[in-house]
Amino acid sequence: MLGGVRVVVVVPAYDEAPRIGRVLRGMPEEVDHVVVVDDASRDATRDAALAVGDGRVEVLVHAENLGVGAAIRTGYLRAQELAPGPSDAFVVMAGDGQMDPRDLPALVRPIARGEADYVKGCRFDWPAARQRMPRARWLGGWGFSLLTSVAIGQRVRDTQCGYTALSCGASRRVDLGGLWPGYGYPNDLLGQLAARRMRIVEVPVRPVYADEVSRLRWRHLPDIGWLVARAWLRRREARSD
Repeated sequence: MLGGVRVVVVVPAYDEAPRIGRVLRGMPEEVDHVVVVDDASRDATRDAALAVGDGRVEVLVHAENLGVGAAIRTGYLRAQELAPGPSDAFVVMAGDGQMDPRDLPALVRPIARGEADYVKGCRFDWPAARQRMPRARWLGGWGFSLLTSVAIGQRVRDTQCGYTALSCGASRRVDLGGLWPGYGYPNDLLGQLAARRMRIVEVPVRPVYADEVSRLRWRHLPDIGWLVARAWLRRREARSD
């Protein structure tokens, strides 16, 4: 537990056998449960996760590849069973090692203190982030963050960062079944949260780039753009209610 709340880490993973063990071995002791969602990997991701031998870890396996958003949804639903308290925190940590476990407490604390429903990591606020982040990710992150902020009516500096914490109570108020299943799920979830007037907070997190394999492709960009537009429409509908 951390700050009096249970912490469940959701780890979406697809073909992460070389990296998933490193991610799980680095889990802070404050974490109560870890739910790895193997999104129909073609390699030994499941076996590598179980080989860590951490009793907090369980692995759920999709029969077919559904996308990172769908994997996170599966993890959230299991987390609701493991930690049903309204203030319990569900942290998303990718299976590729891009998220530093030292930053996890900072993500959870605003929820534990009752100050936020959803906490997003912000890589841009970390010292020397511009030098650490690949140029394309820096520019893309800034662009989509600006567009998403306009759409939801709230400034979010790093909408594309996947290192997040969601309260259990908030997870029950959003439409998890309608969450976008692929890339772009952070923009879609932000749209849902903003339309429901839930509290979104950002904290600085370390930008980590090592041997991970980015699966974001140019073909995903139109989907993200559409999701930003959908967030704007949700906001208009919420204001008219």
